[in-house]
Amino acid sequence: MRIKLPAGFQTRHPLHWLAFGFGSGLSPYAPGTTGSLLALPFFLLWRALPPTAFFVAMAGLFLLATWICERTSRDLGVHDHSGIVIDEFLGQWLTLSPLILHRVGGHALLWFMLLGFLLFRVFDIVKPWPIRWVDRHVHGGFGIMFDDLLAAVMAALLLGLAQVVYGV
Repeated sequence: MRIKLPAGFQTRHPLHWLAFGFGSGLSPYAPGTTGSLLALPFFLLWRALPPTAFFVAMAGLFLLATWICERTSRDLGVHDHSGIVIDEFLGQWLTLSPLILHRVGGHALLWFMLLGFLLFRVFDIVKPWPIRWVDRHVHGGFGIMFDDLLAAVMAALLLGLAQVVYGV
């Protein structure tokens, strides 16, 4: 099967590949979910950082990804093209931040990563208030990133609560 590239996507442009999550955003089926899935193994690398370093890295990546989204959406001529999934990567990593704050290992880590993945996808797809408002009214690279940041915060709060309930 040949993947149809969106108009304006430049195969040799590194920002486009980053915005499209190393190609995961080119998936013809649920590119946001595909991008979120691809983000999970990378989280295991981020998990090695101390919490402060993790959050500093995430803040820096948020700023960089905002710029990447702005440039790529302008090149494509589409605000928040469904293939732009760098926001899902960062959102997924931030959702899983309670697993860094309270070190979880073994099978519990995998179960909580699965729960975090599902929670983030639900918030990102359903877009309850204020996520939906931001998605509709805040534009540009910041808007692309910020609605996923809000979804991640809501999902992370529930994931942290689940850790407390299960005593992990």
